[in-house]
Amino acid sequence: MPRQERAFLADRLLGSLDEEVLNEIDAAWIAEAERRFEEYKNGKRQVVSAQNVFTEADRALK
Repeated sequence: MPRQERAFLADRLLGSLDEEVLNEIDAAWIAEAERRFEEYKNGKRQVVSAQNVFTEADRALK
């Protein structure tokens, strides 16, 4: 197989692996978000405003 075709095939194969990994990561984050939302609905988790999150992050970085 010519070098250019091998490179194309290798790129496609690696791309398919990356897509699988990305799909697994997406699925894990979806499951985590659903779990956290259920905890929130059941009163087991409190929410924090975005403003507080950014204020605390800014304070921690100084």
